[in-house]
Order: sequence, then C-alpha cells, then structure tokens
Amino acid sequence: MSDFHLSIVTPERMFFDGEAERVVVRTISGDVGILKGHAKYISALGTGALKIRFSDGEKIAALSGGFIKADREKTLILATTCEWKDEIDLERAKRAEEKAREMLQHAQSNAEHDLAELKLKRAVNRINIAE
Repeated sequence: MSDFHLSIVTPERMFFDGEAERVVVRTISGDVGILKGHAKYISALGTGALKIRFSDGEKIAALSGGFIKADREKTLILATTCEWKDEIDLERAKRAEEKAREMLQHAQSNAEHDLAELKLKRAVNRINIAE
C-alpha cells in the first residue's frame, strides 16, 4: 500500500507530521478513511478515535473537533484537541466525565447544556481510547 503525507496540527503543537498508509477519523457525518490518491475532500470533525496505519502498525489518538482536508498526495487535519492513547490521564478523564455529567444536570440554558454535552463527549472519548 502506498503512503501519503499526513499533518495533524492542534493549537498547542504539531501533533503528527509524516507518512501514513491510511488515516481514519470521525467527521460530523461519521467515520471516513483516507488513503493515498483520495479525491479532494473537506469536512468538519466530530469527537472520536483517530487511527493512523503505518507499514509496521497502527497508532490511536482521541480527537475532538476541527477540520480535515485531503487530496491525492496529502492530508491536513486541524484538530481542536488530539492526544495519543498513552498521553491520556485516565483518572483526569474520569473526573472530567463526572464534572460534565454534573454540569449537564444543572444546565440552566441551551448554551450551558450544549457545552456540558460537548465536554461529556470529549471525556467519554478520552476514556474509551485510554482503556
């Protein structure tokens, strides 16, 4: 299988910049897989697993929000947050889940409810990836 150039950038850092055989990422419409030679593609990202396949294995990360832009030779992911599985502090993620559930129960406006829901999705995703 041929490789393509993949760059993943977050506000904090260049998360990944190298060659990959395949990347699978959660968009707002569902999961999408990108290979070398993919047609031009742009989408907003949701919250879910990011899977990068290399010739010698696969790496998994927790991703939340952003955009993906792909063409025949390269793919760029601009992510709101992205953490490798081994970077996730599981206890911290569980505390964030608990806090988000509490926020959801006490939300007094649609905006507060939406924010709590987003935080809950992010925390649950981080837990699922870490476990």
